[in-house]
Amino acid sequence: MELQRVSLDKGADLIGFRKAVRGLVARKVPPDGVIWNAGGETDFFGTVIDEDAPPISLSRALGTMVDQVICHRDPQRYAMLYRLIWRVLQGERALLDIASDPLVHALEMMRKSVRRDLHKMHAFLRFRQTADPDGAERYVAWFEPDDYIVEATSNFFIERYRGLRWSILTPVGSLHWDREKLVIGPPGQRSDAPESDAFEAAWRSYYESTFNPARVNTKMMRTEMPKKYWLNLPETQAIPDLVRSAPARVREMIARGAAMPVKRNPDRAVAAMAQQEPQSLAELNNLIAASEPLVPGADHAVLGEGPEGAAICFVGEQPGDQEDIEGHPFVGPAGQVLLGELTALGIDRGDVYLTNAVKHFKFEQRGKRRIHRSPSTGEVKHYRWWLMKELSFVRPRLVVALGATAALALTGKPVSVTKARGERLLGDWPGYVTVHPAYLLRLPDEAAKQQALMDFRADLEKIKALAA
Repeated sequence: MELQRVSLDKGADLIGFRKAVRGLVARKVPPDGVIWNAGGETDFFGTVIDEDAPPISLSRALGTMVDQVICHRDPQRYAMLYRLIWRVLQGERALLDIASDPLVHALEMMRKSVRRDLHKMHAFLRFRQTADPDGAERYVAWFEPDDYIVEATSNFFIERYRGLRWSILTPVGSLHWDREKLVIGPPGQRSDAPESDAFEAAWRSYYESTFNPARVNTKMMRTEMPKKYWLNLPETQAIPDLVRSAPARVREMIARGAAMPVKRNPDRAVAAMAQQEPQSLAELNNLIAASEPLVPGADHAVLGEGPEGAAICFVGEQPGDQEDIEGHPFVGPAGQVLLGELTALGIDRGDVYLTNAVKHFKFEQRGKRRIHRSPSTGEVKHYRWWLMKELSFVRPRLVVALGATAALALTGKPVSVTKARGERLLGDWPGYVTVHPAYLLRLPDEAAKQQALMDFRADLEKIKALAA
């Protein structure tokens, strides 16, 4: 029998493969009678395409196998898939259930490889903010997939970032989304994508502050985050220095031991402070600064900052390590994220009031590191009287609760940020509930992190409008 030659586009040519299979099956051409050319070049004999060939009925499992394996780089994938389809159509209906069959096993390995590559692209692709020539905001990412998965992953990123303009550049093709339609473009170059943006500095600072030297396992790190993708991720720039310094830091931790928290009576402290009725914000700040901390580990208060009569008051959970050291609120990694986003919206730090529900840094000592500990519900309520008094002096037009702890302090009852997110009354104050910027830094999945950042920016735009 004369050999039939099939030429398909380079990459994952699913449409071309389906048309070719219908034509081949209609002509009853067996697998050994076909030569597949998957390089994108047309050959002398042309392609076996029969537009009038009847459709082929395949099981959902087999259709899924075809859709995924076509994305693999192996040049034999089309021949192997056609052989699988041919055998099923010739009566081996349960062929996919026979895992020991060499053909089924080989194709299953290809499918797993493609699925791993898809997962890596979802997890390790990093969008960076830039602008189009017309000044419109655009997010651009560079990624180097192992297989031809660029088009296959497009729906994932459209669903995640439907409201943004973005481009994904790879060596095998590109995707461009303008909020309405997707354009599939030619391959790109790494130099076409920005190397960093403002959000990355805060994320790297947070990563360094939470790195545990006692649990360093470089083999596991490379398994979970292959070194191939390190150039795409901001935190990986810090990994070599963190790994090199880990043994010394562990020895220091062991030598110093852990500091024991001091027992306090918060109820007595609150009662004593409440008896001294302050007449101004300055008197209130002097009172709390001189009072004993109501959470273990802390030694001095970090007071709120900003003008009285500010349009917006942002309330966070508690000061962090950096805030405690410098004595000012929102100067650590999470604060940098918040202030960076406010600046991008044209809101000056000096025009807003920044404070926390809990005025002291609650932590436990581990070697040289002070590890953040979330305040308990009781501790938040112990501080609530001061926060309410603080707001009565500041008199903001809008109070923003950054996270569940702040919402608890403002309302006096537990609040789910997911359910309560948006404009609402917070105690006696017109308010708005959103996530704490530290939440954005803690998300391990890059795609989820980018979506959360976009949602946070949308909240800040609404907050600005409400306070105008």
